[in-house]
Amino acid sequence: SIQCGALQTAGLSIQYPGDEQYEERIDSYWSVAAQLRPWCLIQPQNAAEVSKAVIALKEANRTQTCQFAIRSGGHTVWPGANNIEDGVTIDLGFMNTTTNFKNGTAGVGAGSRWGSVFSTLLKDNLLIVGGRASSVGVGGFLLGGGNSFFSARKGMACDNVAQYELVLGSGEIVYVNKDSYPDLFPAMKGSTNNFGIVTRFDLSTFENDNIWGGVVAYPFDTAPQQMEYLETFTNKVAEDPYASIIVILNYASSIGQVVVANAYEYTKTIDPSPPPAIFKDFLSIPGNISDSMRITNVSDLIEELEQPAGYRDAFMTITFQNDAEVMKKAAELFDAMVKKLKKDGGDWLTLTMFQPLPAVFAELGVERGGNMLGLDQSPENHILFMSYCGWKGAEKDKMFEDAERELMTELKAFSKSKGKDHPYIYLPYAYSDQKPLESYPLVNIERIRAMAQKYDPEGVFQTMVPGGFKISKVSCDVLSFFSAFVLSMMSRGMCLTACRSMFLAAMRERMLPPSLGLQHPRAPMTGVSVMSSEAIAIFEGARSNFYTYDTTSS
Repeated sequence: SIQCGALQTAGLSIQYPGDEQYEERIDSYWSVAAQLRPWCLIQPQNAAEVSKAVIALKEANRTQTCQFAIRSGGHTVWPGANNIEDGVTIDLGFMNTTTNFKNGTAGVGAGSRWGSVFSTLLKDNLLIVGGRASSVGVGGFLLGGGNSFFSARKGMACDNVAQYELVLGSGEIVYVNKDSYPDLFPAMKGSTNNFGIVTRFDLSTFENDNIWGGVVAYPFDTAPQQMEYLETFTNKVAEDPYASIIVILNYASSIGQVVVANAYEYTKTIDPSPPPAIFKDFLSIPGNISDSMRITNVSDLIEELEQPAGYRDAFMTITFQNDAEVMKKAAELFDAMVKKLKKDGGDWLTLTMFQPLPAVFAELGVERGGNMLGLDQSPENHILFMSYCGWKGAEKDKMFEDAERELMTELKAFSKSKGKDHPYIYLPYAYSDQKPLESYPLVNIERIRAMAQKYDPEGVFQTMVPGGFKISKVSCDVLSFFSAFVLSMMSRGMCLTACRSMFLAAMRERMLPPSLGLQHPRAPMTGVSVMSSEAIAIFEGARSNFYTYDTTSS
């Protein structure tokens, strides 16, 4: 292809189908569904080579339409997120070193996985805020937010990035931190690959403590009690931020039953007798099936939480307020889904995760300069809910994906009916048809738009990189306002845009003045249009009190 030839002309090493390295890299994608076959792939070893690749591909695009994918760890499961069929894949897998800079930060190559990152830093008795499964890649996790064992102490993982090494669409290599690029730096936190290719993350380090942690499994009939205790835990975790928990409902066809498997972690060296008081309720539940609690380190724990590769997979996610009744409903729906899929699922597995998302996570993010997630807009504690299925055979894709969507749709409807819904969609768990960027506050969406226009004015990462969630695909409407206030703004030439789902939902609930009229039923975004501060205030005022619109619809 012209694209692969252009890369070769630029002096880059190319791998083609049939080459041993090509086949090994494709087979190393965690999900079989992501194992697409690009025309060729390249494995740059530094930012300069990534820059050469971007420039070469951009030039080739002037002759023939060229698209490319960007791979970090290769853990995102949906086809096309980090790989491509008709195009080129830039595989960052060789950029996988972790370096202790000995200044309170460590440089982590964007092709790293968390297992190797933690094992390297532990040699210097250091930790960073990172992932909870060893095979998860650094890039997608950090650019999407990043929930961690340490988030109640340190905020989300994205809040602990001190600097990004970033290759822009022009090929320029920039170092983005709070001083060098004060506008772009916070916008990087949660906006995925809308601005360029991150080749290195410089992460804040802190001293290692051993961790009391492990997994305790219980019979499924304890689930209602578990959810009551999880509500209490989530409301108390700010008082003991060393504590972390994931409540997991787990089923595998090889086992044949649903179990509750709770991952407990306490990120401070303790005498485990007695265990930390915040876990007392959970540990008092009788009849556990297994118990792996011990004093260990984070590397050991993230190996224990690893899920098997070799399946076709789907993750989906929603968020709701911390409420035991909603969690109990989720457990009921999960059990019903398992019974339905048992009939002809074959070799398959599924789980759901309930993860505390207390307000303290967002408060710590604000202290560290803010991010794009928007969790600071709500003072309540929340639960991050994730559903996962893994199966064999492409012919079963629709069956499993539809089963998960049905679970999510019913649970979201239930949470809305109880007034417990929240729009946030955690980007690292979002499936291809979910819309995490649209779940962010409007002011943050507009900031991402503005940064995309400023730092990628040619739209390289909007048009040439189809994978990921694109700000250019966040549907918008042009609004015409007939109030004197808005007419005066329009007379000053201010262009007002707003995300369609936010506007329509607010109108339905009469959260916006009835004098606002919709001029065009749908106006697709042709560039990046930034709202005036007055317009943002109108829509944010509505949104701050309104969390019940459907974030899965456009």
